[in-house]
Amino acid sequence: MSPSKPQEAYPPGITAEEFKQLLSTIKDWSVAHGLTVRPPSTLIASDVDPHDVLATTAPVTIFPSPFPRICFEQAKSIQRAYNQLYASIAQDEDFLREIVQEILEVDEFIAELWQVHLKVKEEGYVQNLSLGLFRSDYMVHRDTQDTAPVIKQVEFNTIASSFGGLSAQTSKLHRYLSLTNYPLLQDSIPAQSLDLPANESTKSLASGIRSAFEAYTQAQSSDKCCVIFVVQDQERNIFDQRHLEYELQQGSTSIPVFRLPFSLVLSRTTIVATPKRQLLYHPPHNPSLPFEVAVVYFRAGYGPSDYPDRSAWDARIHIEKSSAIKCPSILTQLAGAKKVQQVLATPDHSSRPSMLSRFVKSSQEEIGDLSRTFTNIYPLDDTPSGLSARKLALDPTKCQSYVLKPQREGGGNNIYRSAIPPFLKSLPESHWKSFILMEIITPPPVHNMILRNGIIEQGGVICELGIYGTCLWNHKTKEVLHNEEAGYLLRTKGDKSEEGGVAAGFGSMDSCRLV
Repeated sequence: MSPSKPQEAYPPGITAEEFKQLLSTIKDWSVAHGLTVRPPSTLIASDVDPHDVLATTAPVTIFPSPFPRICFEQAKSIQRAYNQLYASIAQDEDFLREIVQEILEVDEFIAELWQVHLKVKEEGYVQNLSLGLFRSDYMVHRDTQDTAPVIKQVEFNTIASSFGGLSAQTSKLHRYLSLTNYPLLQDSIPAQSLDLPANESTKSLASGIRSAFEAYTQAQSSDKCCVIFVVQDQERNIFDQRHLEYELQQGSTSIPVFRLPFSLVLSRTTIVATPKRQLLYHPPHNPSLPFEVAVVYFRAGYGPSDYPDRSAWDARIHIEKSSAIKCPSILTQLAGAKKVQQVLATPDHSSRPSMLSRFVKSSQEEIGDLSRTFTNIYPLDDTPSGLSARKLALDPTKCQSYVLKPQREGGGNNIYRSAIPPFLKSLPESHWKSFILMEIITPPPVHNMILRNGIIEQGGVICELGIYGTCLWNHKTKEVLHNEEAGYLLRTKGDKSEEGGVAAGFGSMDSCRLV
């Protein structure tokens, strides 16, 4: 299929031959540089590829999407403050207890996470350091054509903040195309006309893990330490994770990294019966020569499907009570619950007049910078704000401006617009308080083309910017040892799609053309 020339000047119209050459370049460059995923079963049946040897280009835009420079800079400038905010929330057990108590009766997953904390607390935590590899996601918002665009936060991710590896490769792809293919198009795009910001997300996220590894090894006598990536058994997004792994193994200070399926945690790790409770990893090829685990990086464990039985919860407790630095710890994962975001952002703060100031001690200016990124989010409980939000959610007209979100990470979990009233009516009212109601952010129109599974989609798109951050802190001393902004992710989906998850099959990888 050769796309027709759109009305907009950008992206440019391209001929059939230009289109063919562009796609060939993208597909080959992507495979050569690891901008890839395992193919979905809808593309390659499992019996055709029983040994998982195939890879395919990750869904990616043909051109970098225009993104307001002022919004990009605003998002980057606020990330260190967000890192500090969520590190502070993760250290506030009393606050998290209040959050959990509000929803544990109707959210079994959150209740189970809290039980992990209580069981480990009873035995006694032995590791005071926590690592966060965070991502704060935003959309562009503009009240009118006469007002400057601003960013509004969609969500804050505290566990398995993915696509840092593929995002850096996407930025490199579009930069490569800007130097090779775009200038040769009939409606040429001169390389100097594209403002493509550098994106060091892979190196920066790896630097966060490295900071935790070095902090651990400085306090330990073992000279044989490693980092463990806890992963899902059937991981399509493996190459995104591999880029971080390979970065950690670069240079003279190479760090041993092992991938450990969540289902094998109990069979491949042990805890030394000492007060320090060191976690040992026994490589399957040589189990008698174990490594001491310095850092456990969770790329699994963020949703109920990762805990199919009791042994999975036992595995999480097993890791949590060890001396390894967790990314994230169980309390840091709980800090990422949507209920926390709602409490921070609910417009009516009469009952919680100084919630941000509870965690942000630096300045009123920083509190203002953070609060300006909030959109309207409401509880669905029996408080005055919650009862008002229930009326909005059940109104067939007013609900069109909202999205209903559970306390979950990953794409595909949200309920949008007209689907909200029937969904709520299908649940007991006692379960409604486990959701938050968020005003939908409607960004300005953008056009692009998306390559997905060999097929081109073109037309209007919606872009969502994620800014990564890395933070290492000490729960006991409250000291922050490392706090950095760590690159960006731009995910783009068709403007008719409600969800934006790349791995869930909705969005695509993209990069910013600052305008």
